[in-house]
Amino acid sequence: MSNQVLKDKVLNILSNHKTGILSSVENNKPHSRYMTFYNQDLTLYTPTKKDTEKIEEIEKNPFVSVLLGYEEKGLSDAYVEILGSTSINDSQALKDQFWEESFKKWFDGPNDPNYILLKIQPETVRILNLNGEPPQELELKNL
Repeated sequence: MSNQVLKDKVLNILSNHKTGILSSVENNKPHSRYMTFYNQDLTLYTPTKKDTEKIEEIEKNPFVSVLLGYEEKGLSDAYVEILGSTSINDSQALKDQFWEESFKKWFDGPNDPNYILLKIQPETVRILNLNGEPPQELELKNL
């Protein structure tokens, strides 16, 4: 499968699945939680509060794993695994772009100083469970 076809499949999964699992490292062990993800050409953004433990974890170790896709019974659902490094982004333009009214449970609005985004820059992108084929890795340097 060509790298472009593989990228298209990955982007399709990312565009159809906003809820996934973010795993960071806490005390040298994985720490996972469900998050909402937004994709901009394989770079992911996820909203969070400044004062959460995940921020402390990422400041100590910026490497994370994200799983997106895989719903229903999971028997034939392709999903994406992204390994990458994370940084904090508090760009007001991006916060406005990704703001959703459902965030009002946690934030006063898109200008809330506690509302930030985690930016996940992929280093490895794999698609798994694709029609029974072995996992396939997207070559990022050729994109």
